[in-house]
Amino acid sequence: MSFIIEGLRKAFALIFSLDKEVFHIVLFSLRVSSTAIVFASLLGIPLGFLLGVKDFWGKKLIVVLVNNALAMPTVVVGLIVYSCISRVGPLGYFGLLYTPLAVIIGQFVLATPIIIALTHSAIQGIDAKIRNTALTLGATEMQAAWAVIVEARYAVMSAIIAGFGRVIAEVGAAMMLGGNIKDSTRTMTTAISLETSKGEFGFGIALGMILLLISLSINIFLSYFQSKKV
Repeated sequence: MSFIIEGLRKAFALIFSLDKEVFHIVLFSLRVSSTAIVFASLLGIPLGFLLGVKDFWGKKLIVVLVNNALAMPTVVVGLIVYSCISRVGPLGYFGLLYTPLAVIIGQFVLATPIIIALTHSAIQGIDAKIRNTALTLGATEMQAAWAVIVEARYAVMSAIIAGFGRVIAEVGAAMMLGGNIKDSTRTMTTAISLETSKGEFGFGIALGMILLLISLSINIFLSYFQSKKV
């Protein structure tokens, strides 16, 4: 029990002293996860919209595959991306492995299916008359799509926040693709795993407390947008 109390004491000391290494790791985690979510949203929201309003051959299969990807283990995503960007992989020439960009790519792959699936669900819940009315009044396809997305904005924001929550807390892909390199690719989750294995319990607790605070904030935002949806 004493080592837990000592770990908590050290954790609070690190947080309140604004320890440089702790907050460098936190800021790096926020930066790569935010970047991954921006790109995942730019791709996932339009694809989710198309799945929600268009009928085409193979749509049901695509929806099944997207929904199945929601439960894909992070280490599997890491393995797939690793095989593509490793030195012997098809993208090995670019030297992406063990770089911040590799972590972003892994998190992008994790977040995109979430945003597609939840956006698709949100668009399906919107009355089709909104899009049809906009088109009847002379709106372009882009303008009509925007009208639908604005109507579903709270649910779409929920999709983005859920995606961010997924990637900020993942460890498998970040460990495999980033290599957990100090001052370069170390995220909160990979640092917690490493420091705890080294016996630096206080350092791990400090990062864990910050990660829990971030997760709590994400859940508060998610609950807010879900209540707005209702």
